[in-house]
Amino acid sequence: MSPTTPHAEFGPVTVYFGEKTGKYPDGNQVIVTGADTRVAFDTPQVANRIGAAFDSVDMVILGHVHEDHMAGLHRVPRARVLAHEADLEAVRSWEGLARHYGYTPEVLVGLKKKIQTQFDYVPRPDAIGYADGATWDLGGGVRVRAVHMPGHTAGHCVLVVEPQGIAFIGDIDLSGFGPYYGDATSSLAQFRETLKKMASLPASLWITSHHKGVVTDRAVFLKMLRAFSARIDEREQRLLEMLSAGPRTLDELVRERLLYPPEHDDLWLDCAEHRSIGQHLDELLARGAVVAQDDRRYRLGATAHRAA
Repeated sequence: MSPTTPHAEFGPVTVYFGEKTGKYPDGNQVIVTGADTRVAFDTPQVANRIGAAFDSVDMVILGHVHEDHMAGLHRVPRARVLAHEADLEAVRSWEGLARHYGYTPEVLVGLKKKIQTQFDYVPRPDAIGYADGATWDLGGGVRVRAVHMPGHTAGHCVLVVEPQGIAFIGDIDLSGFGPYYGDATSSLAQFRETLKKMASLPASLWITSHHKGVVTDRAVFLKMLRAFSARIDEREQRLLEMLSAGPRTLDELVRERLLYPPEHDDLWLDCAEHRSIGQHLDELLARGAVVAQDDRRYRLGATAHRAA
């Protein structure tokens, strides 16, 4: 273990903190040690700075598949790699990951180069799928259970270490940015349902991939979860305010930005905005709060005016 890698231990669980408590592009590395098996949850950039404690793991369980959660896979070629069956093709090949993102071909060309350089990206065609409720006995009374919590990706799971009740909640990261549902396999509707379920998840300690790190107080966790969840409705209200100035096409709304500040720039942002805003518009259309015009522009509907 690198003496410069900050870490904390909670029974069989060790958390190695990435830069700025795992702020993207880094993350927080969880390693669970049983009597027979040592397991890593995801492999963020910090995995490359840990040393033998990471490099000797027997198995990697991916809570979900994105570039920042695969940055250490190249270090453990002999370890078994598992991903939820809905995310499995995304870890097995670049083609699967490209479909997972769902970005334009031009963006994908640049993104592949970026993640190969910045995240040491390598596909794992040997990866094995798991389903909701899968359990792994690590020996010595330590178990891991997967709880399917989709929305961020189709296969996003919370990984719970039992019987300690330590929950690795991945990219339900309790950040001020809020939920991310900007990829092809992301789902705003599923994320809403996941956030409702999170409050009743039996756990006493919560670990995020990014930003917050470790939360040990249930009242604090629930407060953070409410604030994180509220970002969805705040975005919806912001979108209605954008449309109150007059009809807009989806492309015009993307240029105005709903998720990211105008000065923020990265390869995939327009694609993520397009997917996220489109899902919000679908919800608003279903409620009659927004109407789609023949000219492909959207305007406020009758229920939005009544609400105002």
